[in-house]
Amino acid sequence: MKLKRLCFGILTAAAFAAATVGASAQDIKIGYNGDLSASPSAQSGQAAVLGMEAAIADINAAGGVLGRKMALVTRDDTSAPPKSIQNMSDLIDNEKVTAVFGPTNSGNAMAWKHIANQKKIPVLGNVGSGTDITKPMSPGADNYMFRVSMVDREQVAALMAYVKKNAAQSKVVGLMAETTGYGQGGLKDMEEIAKLQDIKIAATERFGVGDTDMTSQLSKMKSANVDTVVVWAQGTPIAQLVRSMEKINYFPLVLTSWAADNITFYDAAGKTLAEKPLFMRTVSETRTPAQQKLFDRIGTKLKAPGSFSFALHGYDSVMLYAEAVKQANTTDGSAVRLALEDLKTPVQGVLKSYNKPFSKTNHEALTAKDLVWIRWKDGKLMPFSDSMISSLSAADYKQ
Repeated sequence: MKLKRLCFGILTAAAFAAATVGASAQDIKIGYNGDLSASPSAQSGQAAVLGMEAAIADINAAGGVLGRKMALVTRDDTSAPPKSIQNMSDLIDNEKVTAVFGPTNSGNAMAWKHIANQKKIPVLGNVGSGTDITKPMSPGADNYMFRVSMVDREQVAALMAYVKKNAAQSKVVGLMAETTGYGQGGLKDMEEIAKLQDIKIAATERFGVGDTDMTSQLSKMKSANVDTVVVWAQGTPIAQLVRSMEKINYFPLVLTSWAADNITFYDAAGKTLAEKPLFMRTVSETRTPAQQKLFDRIGTKLKAPGSFSFALHGYDSVMLYAEAVKQANTTDGSAVRLALEDLKTPVQGVLKSYNKPFSKTNHEALTAKDLVWIRWKDGKLMPFSDSMISSLSAADYKQ
């Protein structure tokens, strides 16, 4: 099973890496800049591209935008910030794209967001979830970074709201995070929102993204009597964390980032341990008819069915961009940015219907109320609920 996934992933990555195809001079060219081959998150980038391609096919079949067809140019940044910066300049200066989508990894967006803002090219993030990605370069500055995806701080707000509601069982809380920019950004959010929720943190531990044994950090948690651990890391290290819990027979309640939906987490953790963490994402494997229709179109091309959420983000991000171009009656970046910040017409996506999703000060299309609580069950990403979740309201998501 894992070997088949690996072979399929290599072939899929090669196909994506070569995808600079078929655009004419009249087409509206948009770019995807993100990891399509290197890190465990590459399957997310591949899924986003599949969703974007499906949206472009639907738009073109309906006559295009402003009488022009859309075309996608992809660039694989192999999860490396220098390569991602190079790709950004290539897409804008050489390929002449009118907008960029992605990236797969949050740190890469932070490495090149200044380029998009300087050159006034709208970016619609559809994978990376780092909180600071969509913040303006300076207070009040025009901001070209938008997002149709999960947001770390929105997730953390919901997880900490759960901890607060669960106070009878979550009496001693610990935080754990990987040492990457992704992990440390999430740790910052966790610490700040814990303070807002008046949740005392008994212990904080860090681990490397490539670590396979976290028993030392977990032993410190156990010694501090921590009964609830909130974790921010990518899929594989989360798996190594729960495997380390098994080594010392220590299983606190584990609340974690959405990276636990990654098939690399499931494969590394195994069926039983994969069912330990509780997390959030934008869709479960219980799909709406529209979502099922898209899945039927692209599902066989996904490296893992669990990555389908990114295909939804990819599809909807293109639909929102197309509507902004139509409203602006141009692909000029400044005009499209203004249109995105004040969309007059609701946009029907496959994830949700977007009614004025953005504003001058808010560039996030999805918030905590759009997220679904998830737990792995029998190898599937299934919706989860309990008395705490059912009692949560918008007022509980302090951030």
